[in-house]
Amino acid sequence: MKKRKFIAVLLILLVLGMQNIFACTIFAVGKDATVDGSTMTSHTCDSTTDDLRVWIIPSMEAGTERDVVLNGRAGADYSQFPEVKDYGTGGMVLGTYTFDQPTNQYLHAMYSFINDKGLAMGESTCSYDRTSEQGKKLAALYDQYEGIYDCYMLQDLALETCSTAREAVEFMGKMIEEYGWNGATECINICDGNEAWVFEAYGGNIWCAVRVPDNAVFVAANRARINHFDFNDPENYLSCPNLKSFALENDLWDGEGEFIPCKIYCPNPLRTYSTRREWSAMMQLDPTLNLDPEDQDPDVNWPLFVVPQEKISVNDIYEISSSYYQGTPYDVTLTPEAGEFGNPLNPRHIERTINCFRCTYIQIANIKAYLPEEVRCLAYFGWGAPDSTYLTPVWASQTSLPSQFGIGVRNEPYNPESGWWVSSLVQQTATINYQDAIQQIDAVKNPIMEKQYAVTDAVQNEAAKLIKEGMTDEAIDLMTIYSTQQANMWMDTWKDLSDSLISRYMLSNINMGSATPTQAWQDFVAKVK
Repeated sequence: MKKRKFIAVLLILLVLGMQNIFACTIFAVGKDATVDGSTMTSHTCDSTTDDLRVWIIPSMEAGTERDVVLNGRAGADYSQFPEVKDYGTGGMVLGTYTFDQPTNQYLHAMYSFINDKGLAMGESTCSYDRTSEQGKKLAALYDQYEGIYDCYMLQDLALETCSTAREAVEFMGKMIEEYGWNGATECINICDGNEAWVFEAYGGNIWCAVRVPDNAVFVAANRARINHFDFNDPENYLSCPNLKSFALENDLWDGEGEFIPCKIYCPNPLRTYSTRREWSAMMQLDPTLNLDPEDQDPDVNWPLFVVPQEKISVNDIYEISSSYYQGTPYDVTLTPEAGEFGNPLNPRHIERTINCFRCTYIQIANIKAYLPEEVRCLAYFGWGAPDSTYLTPVWASQTSLPSQFGIGVRNEPYNPESGWWVSSLVQQTATINYQDAIQQIDAVKNPIMEKQYAVTDAVQNEAAKLIKEGMTDEAIDLMTIYSTQQANMWMDTWKDLSDSLISRYMLSNINMGSATPTQAWQDFVAKVK
């Protein structure tokens, strides 16, 4: 039996207001929907307060007592964890959890995202309309059931203790039932190479999860999305035992019609901040859906999953994550806020696009169950807005990460040795003349990315051969060396690119010559004259 010790609930109440709300877009992809037979999860972690750094958390021995921490992220330093525990100024230890088995090694970021068994996840923080009658009831109920697990801690523990997506769903659900949820509703995407799941933690002790069909894709954008639940299919639908009874007992559902978890426990169907992103992604995956971007009840009218018209790749998810609604009436580059040169990264844009100026990082897990665990645990990682960054292949089984992964804090001066700062410099410089700059960035990035996908696949296959020959350490060394080389190559390339862009757009010109504004800007100026 695992031993857990927790301190007084009073301490929880002291920090309720300290957690930040983040704005993220996530995907979960079944194995038959991908070009390589992998499952995929992704996460664009969008915020102005997220911690920027990534660390490897090594395996811990059975019997290790691990702190249960609330809000232990921003400003914290996990570079020497678990020997050195630094949970930042906002972190609070609420108790401990004792492992009865050796733990998995995993990659720790603002939200930890993959372990060395090939279990991967992301998250999207959800909100509900607190001014509605349903919202007022929920707020009062959730306030009575404040627990001890926030999303950061629960994902850490799941990655430390679980090997499969289903196991992670069941583990996180058990923790919420037993000790309660602390924080806003979260939609968590999970995959393991065989299965992909969507897990929603609403508040109190209430949660449910749905398996993504193998041929389908799920997308969420800061909105609870589980709009169908089959209580007679425990293979594909899991939940707390009182998912329905709690709603009935507390007048959240009248028992009539279909039971729609997201509409009952986190109702916010009309928030275009969220629905526009979901609409854009689903329509790119399957244009024949003909979804209405102004739909007044997407919880009822939109599908939970989309079967893509064509099988998709990591790069497809990357490109959709880079979307600013180009080719639609909502294209932000055509608005006045985009300025003379069609900049979609202006913080003043009214529309919230999938591609976001304040993105801390994007990670896309690419898990192939037919490879050994040490090899399948692959994710592609990049800092900043997806459209103007690159992706580096990283494995959760690596023995080390390059130094730039663990350097850089937002409120400190620019650091040229930090991966996030260097990527952000390219992103910010691109905003001077975006329409020209994105062409310069793509001209550098796209050929390297195309080659990198192919070489990464070859490295995985070679590492798998080494493991079959009993050379596991050599296989992990191969992946570590390759990943490090790629990360350092990207770092050097992006430093050179930032210098090139700064020179190219000095004084808002192009190479000191005049730059022609976009037609959209010229039309706007003509109208206001």
